[in-house]
Amino acid sequence: MKVLFATTNPAKVRKYKAELEKRGIELLTLKDLDFELKVNESGKNAIENACIKAKTYYDATKIPTIGMDNNLFIEELSDEEQPGTHVRRIKGKELNDDEMIEYYTNLVKNNGGKLTAKWIYGMVIYTDKGYHELSWNKDHFYFIDKPSPKRNPGYPLDSISIIPEFNKYLVELNDEEKEQYKKNDNINDVIKFITKSI
Repeated sequence: MKVLFATTNPAKVRKYKAELEKRGIELLTLKDLDFELKVNESGKNAIENACIKAKTYYDATKIPTIGMDNNLFIEELSDEEQPGTHVRRIKGKELNDDEMIEYYTNLVKNNGGKLTAKWIYGMVIYTDKGYHELSWNKDHFYFIDKPSPKRNPGYPLDSISIIPEFNKYLVELNDEEKEQYKKNDNINDVIKFITKSI
């Protein structure tokens, strides 16, 4: 079965593609379809934005569609300062990976050199039978103002995220550490949600 993942972020696709293929689901991307719409991500949270993306692309393609978004919450910032759903869009400008690293390291520098953060995720799947939604979060990490030289394309903040149980940058975890860290990543729950919802 073919399912469209309404994202231009290759790292998001890589995260789920192999596990879904084992279950007979071919994950298509916008690049595969050579198709991209302008989506007005006006939702107040990750679920609302995921819903907007999934519905927009499902309506256009009639292919079962996954929409996903995430909010970034930083404990030390006021409500007005929270990145929320605008992790990449700062003052109306869409930042590339390097610009994001620069922006967030400056934010950390201006707030004492360390910020406690968590990701709140939302995923929505639209099919001809309606839609299903799932939300989860990932916390227990912090940002520092000195980035690792290593990069994970599509996930630039991995280069400034420190995972306390390893005292290492997320981007520098070895395979064994990644597996251990992934156990808290809800990947199995997300895969079950996708297979059940389509």
